[in-house]
Amino acid sequence: MTLRCIAGMETPQKGKIILNGKVLFDSSQKINVPISARRVGMVFQNYALFPHLTVAENITYGIRKLPSSQQNHLLDEYIRKFRLFGLENRYPQQLSGGQQQRVALGRALAVKPEILLLDEPFSALDSYLRQQLQEQLLEILNNYGGITLFITHNLEEVYAICEHLLVIYQGSACCGADPEAIALNHKKSIFDRPSHVQVAQLTGCKNISRAKMISCDQIEAIDWQCRLKVSVPIPFSFTHVGIRGHHLKIVSDACDENIFPCWLIKSQETPEKMILFLKLHTPPMDDAYHVQIEVSQDKWLTLKNSSFPWHVKFNSMQLFLMSD
Repeated sequence: MTLRCIAGMETPQKGKIILNGKVLFDSSQKINVPISARRVGMVFQNYALFPHLTVAENITYGIRKLPSSQQNHLLDEYIRKFRLFGLENRYPQQLSGGQQQRVALGRALAVKPEILLLDEPFSALDSYLRQQLQEQLLEILNNYGGITLFITHNLEEVYAICEHLLVIYQGSACCGADPEAIALNHKKSIFDRPSHVQVAQLTGCKNISRAKMISCDQIEAIDWQCRLKVSVPIPFSFTHVGIRGHHLKIVSDACDENIFPCWLIKSQETPEKMILFLKLHTPPMDDAYHVQIEVSQDKWLTLKNSSFPWHVKFNSMQLFLMSD
């Protein structure tokens, strides 16, 4: 819905839409620039190609009022960029999913938009083709002078493609009760130091505990039943602590800070790693666990036959403090 409002396909009930200083919509001023005047390129999740038009006709649809020579020049440019040679006269139903997506990107960029809107453009593709098109898209975006707004639920996609992230939670860019708490930042800051529980959850963090301050450099993680040294200033408003699974480490030396005995409850295999579900402090009486950690397949081979308790380290540099 957000993208459709920016493009002018839907009309918001209230608010403003401003692009590069130009007001596209303002409910209080009765401004609503028509879609044809917004210079917006959009790629829909299902591509939305016109089934009765050929590849060439789809790409040139938004520039059909230009002189034929300019249309042909732009068509040749995007046929070459998106490797669509020989497909110019085919119809969408004669194309693969990847080919359809490339045609949709060509159509969106042919109008030389000020902003490019991408609505989960890789969701319908297999992993191999997705990787190829991600690389192509990055190359295109590096040469594109406008703004790109990329919508996705895939964390790997967003980290690979976007430098800055805006986290939307329950239809709003606000997280928690603070209306000024906009989750807009560089991707590394949002992943490494999320300031709100909802942001941590939406970016894939599985290890989150309620917490309270003990001293200027120590907190109590209530749900993990332990006290932790922290390396960052403790904000007055913090309510939770978190750490990502790949930052938790099984260690052999139990004498350092933030190291606790643990027992394996269960494991889960993925193609590239193992996810281990651990209970802290005492041997398990049931299947309840405190944290999830990620280890390589090689680490798992050496670890799985080790006797309990193991010891898990919470690196103070990789703990993040959040508000609810």
